[in-house]
Amino acid sequence: MKETANRVIVVGTRQSALALTQTGQVIDQLQKLSDEHGFSYTFEVKKIVTKGDRILDVTLSKVGGKGLFVKEIEQALIDGDIDLAVHSMKDMPYELPEGLMNGAIPLRVDPRDCLVMKEGLQSIEDLPEGARVGTSSLRRSCQLKHARPDLRLESIRGNIDSRIRKLEAEGFDAVVLATAGLTRMGWQDRISATVPVDVCIPAVGQGALGIECRTDDLQIRELLALLNDRESELAVRAERSFLGALNGGCQVPIGAYAVLLEAEAGREPVLELTGMVGSPDGEILLKEQLRGTNPEQLGRDVAAALVERGADRILAEIGG
Repeated sequence: MKETANRVIVVGTRQSALALTQTGQVIDQLQKLSDEHGFSYTFEVKKIVTKGDRILDVTLSKVGGKGLFVKEIEQALIDGDIDLAVHSMKDMPYELPEGLMNGAIPLRVDPRDCLVMKEGLQSIEDLPEGARVGTSSLRRSCQLKHARPDLRLESIRGNIDSRIRKLEAEGFDAVVLATAGLTRMGWQDRISATVPVDVCIPAVGQGALGIECRTDDLQIRELLALLNDRESELAVRAERSFLGALNGGCQVPIGAYAVLLEAEAGREPVLELTGMVGSPDGEILLKEQLRGTNPEQLGRDVAAALVERGADRILAEIGG
């Protein structure tokens, strides 16, 4: 056990109920690790409003730019106002500012999308013809339109609790959300159905958290290394490599889902990565699936296979 000087670690986060809940869960884990390993650390939360939080009257794809939910938090890290930041990994652009790094990816939870639907509906097949489905995500809308061209996909913004309220208040038949968010809030009973990954490939990093810190803060890096989950890290690295190779943001119709296959004793774990690029209208949906042991190379290989089929042209047309 080692002794360290007392330090108050300031943790930056968005101020939504979900962001504060998952930040609190991370702090609880870090406090336990700090105590177990003899670090004399305590934690404080600093709430930060991001551009994506301020602009709620237009779809995310029309707001433009990358890092809509992280830039202000990253600036606070750079300025030294906070010591680490808790992000939903799907909100993080591939390229991080100079001097910052992902210090940990904790254990990932269910990455799939889910439907919260009117009472009595239990699957996407139960939705009536022409049903109104709310989502702010081009990735979700293009895949659901591809599976069910009759659905009316309409933009719906706000925190997860406000989107669920709009289900009845604004006459939607269903809203699409991340299973992980409802799980972290303890609202699993509100999930009507999870959407299979063969219908809707998740967003890059969905279900995972990214704990960002300064590269020169060795104390924080040492602590965060204890929180990192190796399997979750490898899967997310492959997905983010795919995102980076396509130069995509989190608000374009790109999806990726990596899983670790059972490795033979003494051999490197094998990853299976499925990548998706689609047109916003759902008419074109390209998917590729490959396996490999190097996460970054695997992501690039899947991206290259999709580019050969025209993925780059689809993304260029929508400004991705």
